[in-house]
Amino acid sequence: MDQTHTIVDFDKELSEGAYNAINVCLRLKPEERITLITDNESLEIASALAAEIKKTGSEYSLMVIEDFAPRPLKNMPQPILDDLAKSQVSIFCAVAHTGELRSRIDMTEVVDAHKIRHGHMVNISKQIMFESMRADFLKVDEISQRLIEKARKAKTIKVTNSAGTDMIAEFSPKLKWIKTSGIISVEKWGNLPGGEIFTSPYNVNGLFVVDGVVGDYLCKKYGDLKKTPLKIWIKDSRITKMECSNKELLEEFTAYTMTDGNSNRVGEFAIGTNIACKHVIGNILQDEKLPTIHIAFGHPYSAHTGADWQSTTHIDCVSVECSIWLDDELVMEKGKFLI
Repeated sequence: MDQTHTIVDFDKELSEGAYNAINVCLRLKPEERITLITDNESLEIASALAAEIKKTGSEYSLMVIEDFAPRPLKNMPQPILDDLAKSQVSIFCAVAHTGELRSRIDMTEVVDAHKIRHGHMVNISKQIMFESMRADFLKVDEISQRLIEKARKAKTIKVTNSAGTDMIAEFSPKLKWIKTSGIISVEKWGNLPGGEIFTSPYNVNGLFVVDGVVGDYLCKKYGDLKKTPLKIWIKDSRITKMECSNKELLEEFTAYTMTDGNSNRVGEFAIGTNIACKHVIGNILQDEKLPTIHIAFGHPYSAHTGADWQSTTHIDCVSVECSIWLDDELVMEKGKFLI
């Protein structure tokens, strides 16, 4: 189904990032089918992606969410899931609305079940297309591979930064490290732009200062937290105390991390590897790929990491310009790789 009637005119500066997405990251082949899920707000970027898809000759569907259901979504509309199940490749290129995580999980469950190569471009923006989506993803993949080989051997990782982050995480060989460098395989769907390695940590203790951004819908609302950092004390992987001069953010983040019994537990520990990212832009999709540390409270991506617990929430937190030790080896100093 080639729904060209939905395509709109788009800024040709989007084409380089769109080319990377279709040809470098997803490696779409002419004989494959691709489902492109978008929304009204992201239609210009989706149209740039569709233009690159058309050049490959692949069969595709362009599914605009608002054509099927009102926002915010409680669940992903069934016609979109049915179309997705017929494809070998897929992209989610849309803005996240409050309370829609369940709908995206509906989608990724189909992706996982059918081994679809999926590019996840939630909250994609033109700025991201012009910056981190123009990365040399083969180089990003090389750095990610060198880093993950070291990380898989590490028993502990220490993280510090000038804002006060001072944290030690312990790791178990039973929990897997995953590479999402932007080169997407059937083993794990990945965010685009890509550029990180992550796992679910065995245990985390210390102070984590969020002087970058927090994720989900709070990111768009509060943006760069450099002037109002969120300080999070962690013991045995649980939040024990938080401080922030922005009281509204503190209240919302506290409520978010009390949603269920595991919403305040560190579920993800990640190192960003996209060297095209130079600064915080206030969008978690790009900012979590900065060469630094981010952790997430909540859902530990159990299907991929092997964690034996779950949560209905997942919120990323970025601490910038970190120094990172894998056991005793300094691999990053103030946001610069030493490997």
